[in-house]
Amino acid sequence: MTDATQPARGAGAFSAFERTVALRYLRARRADGFVSVIAGFSFLGIMLGVATLIVVTSVMNGFHRELMDKIIGVNGHAFLQAVETPFTDWDQVSSKTAKLPGVRLAIPMVEGAAGISTQFGQSGVLVRGVREKDLTRLPGVAGNVKSGALAGFDKAGGVAIGQRLAETLGVGVGDPVSLLVAKGVQTPFGVAPRIKAYKVVAIFSIGMSEFDNVFVYMPLSEAQLFFNKDNEATVIEAFVSDPEKMDDFRIKVEKAVERPLIVTDWRQRNKTFFDTLQVEKNILFIILALIVVVAAFNIISGLTMLVKDKTQDIAILRTMGATRGAVLRVFLIIGASIGVAGTLAGFALGLALAKNLDSIRVWVNKLFDANLFPAEFYFLSRLPAIVDPREVAAIVVMTLALAVLASIYPAWKAASLDPIEALRHE
Repeated sequence: MTDATQPARGAGAFSAFERTVALRYLRARRADGFVSVIAGFSFLGIMLGVATLIVVTSVMNGFHRELMDKIIGVNGHAFLQAVETPFTDWDQVSSKTAKLPGVRLAIPMVEGAAGISTQFGQSGVLVRGVREKDLTRLPGVAGNVKSGALAGFDKAGGVAIGQRLAETLGVGVGDPVSLLVAKGVQTPFGVAPRIKAYKVVAIFSIGMSEFDNVFVYMPLSEAQLFFNKDNEATVIEAFVSDPEKMDDFRIKVEKAVERPLIVTDWRQRNKTFFDTLQVEKNILFIILALIVVVAAFNIISGLTMLVKDKTQDIAILRTMGATRGAVLRVFLIIGASIGVAGTLAGFALGLALAKNLDSIRVWVNKLFDANLFPAEFYFLSRLPAIVDPREVAAIVVMTLALAVLASIYPAWKAASLDPIEALRHE
């Protein structure tokens, strides 16, 4: 006779016998209907939790990447501004900066705030004076011209404006716009505002509504006249190959350029913005992970009820030679099966949603005649999603670990049952 405390012969850990018993207990029967319902809710909770975590982290990654590309695509990685003396040597400084290792582009600019108006509307804008050869290479603008052209930009003497600004003003290519700056011509009665009309020669779409609604580009020489910057630049924006190595770039600039400069970079100008985005991502992850935690508690309650319902069966198995470890593993298999099935289903659903999220948004907007992602609020013209394999792997591992941990206590209770006590009143 086999001792109940010894392993059954011919049956190793997680053997076919244990898997068969676990599968039998997982099958829904009329007497176990309520237990099966709890198991079903646990499965759905894990599936929705995993899918939601994958979708949300992917969207936050997409936001980070898109905003980084858009912001840096038009604003550069580093900003060089003159101190002590006027920035009249901008051509030499930009040439030296462009020749530094790892620098892709160095653009001298004249920047200034202005008002822009037509007979249909008006708005505040940021005017940027750039050379044609620099504008045609500027990331974010180059290749995103929707109408008109940048060829002959310096000689045309007109302006290039964003698509949303063009819609606000009700203008197209060839139409005139008026630019107004407060500090204009010096008169005996003080400084008079300067207003001048320019023709729209190009309309671009950066893809970030905040920029498409505020940037106006004009030839550098014209901007120097308009803002009273006689042969001066206000800033040189540099684009580098590796934005994470800005400290190295700063050292190189200080050695190469022999004049006082203030050098700032994208980290300083946008630190609060991107830090806030990262905090929001972490908080959302923690909040949504609670869905998986609730599903794990459902596994505990479902298995606990199953153990109570199968008390007699467990006692019979023990008297027939099943060891405590075998019973423990049976219920671990049940809990882990729910976790694995829910995780795989959530994994597939999450990837499918993340890959087609913007298409789903467009379809829902058309179906309900709504606007679920207004560009004027979120700064982006589409809903981005970038799936990070490392984050997905972390979500899957976390969920599986929670499912197994949730199964340990009920499985231990089942293995601790005394078969004699369980069958005494039968």
